[in-house]
Amino acid sequence: MEVLPFGLLVFVGGALLIINIWGVVDAKFATDAAARESARWVVEAAGQTTPEALRAGATAVATDTLAGHGRTGPATVRIGPRDAAFVRCERIEVTVAIRVPAVRLPFLGGFGDAFDVQATRSELIDPTRSGVDGLAWCVQ
Repeated sequence: MEVLPFGLLVFVGGALLIINIWGVVDAKFATDAAARESARWVVEAAGQTTPEALRAGATAVATDTLAGHGRTGPATVRIGPRDAAFVRCERIEVTVAIRVPAVRLPFLGGFGDAFDVQATRSELIDPTRSGVDGLAWCVQ
């Protein structure tokens, strides 16, 4: 008779573990998509706007992409390198990070020490597009 409660406890614990693992995997997919879309937006807007506007636009694109994946929490968006000039063939990196709770229970929310899930994507500013300064040294 003692086995039934123990078996139920193991089943519930295993189910919660699988749910939490899937939550982290889903967060990684969402941050990867947000970083990809933000990087694409930055390199397409390069040369047309100020660095502050690029950061704000990349953050807005990342937030919209995360919302599309069901993630509504705040996101941290970093554009690098800091000394990057928006010229042809420049590589721009965008890193998106979100916080994921350590334990998340259905209908109760998350609790415990949260940790960051982040993704970084890089894109080249198009070497053949018009309106961008610099030489197309990356075209072979």
